[in-house]
Amino acid sequence: MTRAFLGVGSNIDPMDNVPRAIRLLGRQAHVLAISTFYRTKAIGPTAYPSFINGVIEIETEVPALDLKYGLLRPIERELGRHRSSDRNAPRTIDLDLLVYGEQSIHSQELVLPAPEIADRSFLAIPLSELAPDLIPPGFSRAVREIADGFDIRQMERLDDFTEAIRKDILHE
Repeated sequence: MTRAFLGVGSNIDPMDNVPRAIRLLGRQAHVLAISTFYRTKAIGPTAYPSFINGVIEIETEVPALDLKYGLLRPIERELGRHRSSDRNAPRTIDLDLLVYGEQSIHSQELVLPAPEIADRSFLAIPLSELAPDLIPPGFSRAVREIADGFDIRQMERLDDFTEAIRKDILHE
């Protein structure tokens, strides 16, 4: 079994789409942990609605590429995700494979670990909550050190939302 971390985000009906996506994922992979979710400003035009973002940890036997294209993308499609040339466009759900065990992959189809971990607070901070001492392959610093470089005041904690998802998925 491989331990993997996934970024989960939405800015179209996120209060429904985020938990729904995690439930769908939980039918096909073992969800081990769910980070705190945060509301963050969208990247791109200011007219875009804010996102709700967090990270989940799963355990899986599915190879990384199959996980992305055979599990994550179908869930996105099921929840109405439409990809466009605007990488920052609003979306019903975004499921990103961030870290997959100790694998380092650099192909046209997949880059692991996700380089955005170092650039985006909404990935680094929740990932740090789940795996603070993790040093992703190819990175020189632990996730905690990366997260410490961001201003968390730019993010709104959604504790009640997070608790509801954890109770639903993890039965806490």
